[in-house]
Amino acid sequence: MFEFQPGFWKLSAAQPGFRRGLAAGILVAILAVAGTLGFYTGVEARGGAPAPVTVPATPGLVSAADLGRAFADVAKRVEPAVVNINTEQVIRGIPDPFEEFFGLRRAPRNYKQASLGSGFIVDPQGLVLTNYHVVEKASRINVKLDSGRVLDARVVGTDPQTDLAVLKIQASNVPYLRLADSNRTEVGDWVLAFGSPFGLQKTMTAGIVSAKGRVIGAGPYDNFLQTDAAINRGNSGGPLVNLQGEVVGINTLILSEGGGWEGVGFAIPSSTASGVYQQLARSGKVSRSWLGVYPEDITPSVVRKLGLRDDAKGALVADVEAGSPASRAGMRAGDVIVAVGGQSVESRHDLFLALGDSRPGSLVQLTLLRDGRRMALDVRLGERPADLAER
Repeated sequence: MFEFQPGFWKLSAAQPGFRRGLAAGILVAILAVAGTLGFYTGVEARGGAPAPVTVPATPGLVSAADLGRAFADVAKRVEPAVVNINTEQVIRGIPDPFEEFFGLRRAPRNYKQASLGSGFIVDPQGLVLTNYHVVEKASRINVKLDSGRVLDARVVGTDPQTDLAVLKIQASNVPYLRLADSNRTEVGDWVLAFGSPFGLQKTMTAGIVSAKGRVIGAGPYDNFLQTDAAINRGNSGGPLVNLQGEVVGINTLILSEGGGWEGVGFAIPSSTASGVYQQLARSGKVSRSWLGVYPEDITPSVVRKLGLRDDAKGALVADVEAGSPASRAGMRAGDVIVAVGGQSVESRHDLFLALGDSRPGSLVQLTLLRDGRRMALDVRLGERPADLAER
């Protein structure tokens, strides 16, 4: 049986409760990986702030030696911006019932649990991007820089739904990496993963992008890059970069039968991470749009019931929440959403992703099938209520 293995190294018990939305029988184990590429070249941009470095495009690799030199060049430039994250969590002890029975009212013993992960600097003023599960419930966070310097870090903001977190360290003019447009990444592209697997700092592994847009049941915004670059426990939060040293993903999960690397790893695309990072850095939270419908996938029984074509695709509106943007716009149960703002919707997951790209307050046009007829409906999106954030 396959299971998802955690990508961060636990010195004691493994972290519980991560990715509660996974399908039954699948256990999520998050892997800490390395962060995006970005480093300080020693040349400052106008105004005194360092600029992210980009590795020059390799003009045609004709041998394995050329490829090796390209890997080495990326490593030298990327590693200074990759960090090792150490966390400490206080676990509160449970009172011993036997002690209470005999009148020994001792205070429960608390103990500390440590874990390791990875991350990378994304701003010269000391902002660090990593996975949420790396710092979840941590009472203390230390960041070890490539130079060996260890600094305390505080959490700027977290987004459990995409498993991302932004930290702040007291440092300036530090090497940093740039988030690339992962939409331009193609299956077959070479990628390099950086991080601290099993606490082994400054580790780089190589592979390719094996697939794009993977939906594995980890959450409503699944859209993973799949890679065969080796990632293991302790790699979580590190970057997956291309041969230009640009971050195309944040490595987060592996699929494994035996608990180790088996060639199937998953990274959060940088195009997803970029928007989340910007919101967290700016306000410490992520605001998502809200439509107010309960969507379901199109099944053969739905096709028969609604009289749709056998090859019909879309997101069926099972119910509309009263007072929601969808309700105010006139949506009804039984509508089938086939596009959002011209972006095709073939499943309920596609609907989540399309709405995730829209901001609260924006006006979007939905294309619907209603009673067998195609129609357009303009909806002013609201902001997702806090009590729905984990659903």
